[in-house]
Amino acid sequence: MYKTTNLSSQIEQYLPQQLLDLVKYAGSKAAVLGQELYLVGGVVRDLFLDRPNLDLDLVAEGDAIELARQLASSGQAKLITHPRFGTAKLCYDHFSLDLVTARCETYAKPGALPTIKTGTISDDLFRRDFSINAMALCLTPQRFGQLTDPYRGEKDLIYHLIRVLHPESFIDDATRILRAIRYEQRLGFKLEPKTARLLRRDVAMIDTISGDRLRHELELIMKEDYPEQVLSRADDLAITGKLHPSLKGDNWLAEKFELARRSSKKTSRYSLYFCLLIYNLTEEENEQFLSRLNFPKKLTQAMRQTLSLKTHLRNLDRPCLKPSDINQHLHTYTPPAIQANLLASEPSAVSRQLQLYLSRLRHVRPPLTGRDLISLGIPPGPELGRILEEIYEAKLNEEINTREEAQTLARRLSHNL
Repeated sequence: MYKTTNLSSQIEQYLPQQLLDLVKYAGSKAAVLGQELYLVGGVVRDLFLDRPNLDLDLVAEGDAIELARQLASSGQAKLITHPRFGTAKLCYDHFSLDLVTARCETYAKPGALPTIKTGTISDDLFRRDFSINAMALCLTPQRFGQLTDPYRGEKDLIYHLIRVLHPESFIDDATRILRAIRYEQRLGFKLEPKTARLLRRDVAMIDTISGDRLRHELELIMKEDYPEQVLSRADDLAITGKLHPSLKGDNWLAEKFELARRSSKKTSRYSLYFCLLIYNLTEEENEQFLSRLNFPKKLTQAMRQTLSLKTHLRNLDRPCLKPSDINQHLHTYTPPAIQANLLASEPSAVSRQLQLYLSRLRHVRPPLTGRDLISLGIPPGPELGRILEEIYEAKLNEEINTREEAQTLARRLSHNL
């Protein structure tokens, strides 16, 4: 499948019909405007590998924004433009297309964001991270499907190699170090020997990258199917220590990530992975890590609470605790913080209490409201709040189950005031 330089038939088989029609239409529109249009990057790589990918990036030799306006004129897409960067996004009902004006980039210093100016498709491919991501397929009608592959990406796919495009690649942008091992582990590839030497040489350049950009790369790692494999490789290459000296991508973490996949839905694993990542840090080390990578508020809360709960688990180490007592100890913690502590704990009274809270107690709602009690003739005031609390505890402890039983208890408690 790697022998031809024209992949028109492969494109037609790979893309769903609606997307195929759209990219062909876009190529025709580009030709009318005197532009060349290319499908680039990850989707070209994944076409060769026969891996699904509907995240389409198009590069125009010309004016991507003007082309996007032409495509949006049919009224089927919402158009978002960024004139400063020469980019546009077309948002359709079930997918989107990113269009970029071909450009070249220069770096004023290591780790800096690049300076951009208009260029050719060759310039645009040179700014890419790895050879397997530096291929382009022409979409204009006369050359539809023609492959542009100046850095032997097709050959590196055959030999399962991750190769940078030039010796200064990791110095220009050290986030490529994290991307290199992410692609390596996702695809089951290996770092090309020279690339591996350059990576080891340039690991210290991670210090030149802003916390926000490093966090973004770590977030992408956590969205992989098996992020622990990437983190283990990062540990082998002394990369995790550049994020924080105490971070580990060890066997313990791999075991806990596997447990996380078995015990949680895919949508809830992301925060849980981060809580497990920092589980063996001290609170002070965690604060340094949070500050360095500038984590968002909600995730910061979950990670802090993970370590806070860890220091208070002894309060749950009593088999005779009532469900209401367990709820009292745990209701202020976020579910990822609780689940991280459950996964990190050996089977014990503590783990049983954590499991009970996650599986049942956190879903229990008070059977009556203050308005309900007032309608029963109980006057507003502090005692009303105490009655509501006792009813809720009775519900947690399964001493009452129905609304009628809650009302009966409310009347009895009010008579005892």
